[in-house]
Amino acid sequence: MNSSTHSVRVRVPATSANLGPGFDTFGLALGRYDTIDVRAEFSAGGGRYEESWPPSLAVSIEGEAAAEVPRDDSHLVVRAMGACFAELDAAPVHLELSCRNTLPHGRGLGSSAGAIVAGILAARALADAAGTDGERLTDHQVLALASRLEGHPDNVAPCLAGGFTIAWTSESGEVRVARTDVHPDIRAVVCVPSAPVSTETARGLLPSSVPHRDAVHNAGRAALLVEAMTRRPELLFDATEDRLHQVYREPAMPASIALMAGLRERGLPAMVSGAGPTVLVLTSEDGVGLVRREASGWDVWELPVDAEGATFESSPPNVVLNTG
Repeated sequence: MNSSTHSVRVRVPATSANLGPGFDTFGLALGRYDTIDVRAEFSAGGGRYEESWPPSLAVSIEGEAAAEVPRDDSHLVVRAMGACFAELDAAPVHLELSCRNTLPHGRGLGSSAGAIVAGILAARALADAAGTDGERLTDHQVLALASRLEGHPDNVAPCLAGGFTIAWTSESGEVRVARTDVHPDIRAVVCVPSAPVSTETARGLLPSSVPHRDAVHNAGRAALLVEAMTRRPELLFDATEDRLHQVYREPAMPASIALMAGLRERGLPAMVSGAGPTVLVLTSEDGVGLVRREASGWDVWELPVDAEGATFESSPPNVVLNTG
């Protein structure tokens, strides 16, 4: 029986979610990347999912968390590939995965969203190349599957689309995203601590309800943040105020909340990145040096805003995702 072998490389950016008031809604793609190379062997006709999954597997990892993450089919990229192949009712009989990680795990910079997006896009591309019988996943279906695996769309949306994104679920249950470019004067600086905090721990501290005045406050600031991110960055300080989630997370990340408060006392628009504990600052070029001085002892990275989102670096050619 003839078989076919296909390879793909996918690059995914770091992401920051919430951006202060936009809890579980706003996201931003940042210029630091994980890259995966996948080589897959398919049996003749592509192979049905139930017949071929899980495949024989070889996983190699270098960079962040290389000593910690699994090298079997519980690896998050492999799990995401499996979920995509299940949707397509196709799967390889052998899979080789090589990961080059630069995104720190458990720091609020979208490492899990990146792994999920990379796995889904790689599986879709490989199934296309192998000529399997299943219908190709649309970009909307990719977004929906990634959101389901991640649990919410705020990180997977900018990972897929790049730029500044607003993600939501429609009344019909469809996950949607609106993407826009970021004002060119905005500089993103992340202050990364040495120790992680799990998303489950950070979410577990959130109350089941909040005062109405705090909800109103955040609604207004979230609306203002769209204007600040795209047209008037001088409004970023007021626009990044939050009362819904950051203060409740202080027990899990007291150093992060203290750094955020100190930076804001200096007039810098600082916020917790995603579920933390990284602190994100959206500032001007003049503010970058001040952040570095205030965050002594932290890893401080100035990262460009990523405008592309996830890309293919090699065969098949780049695909522009249309998730709007």
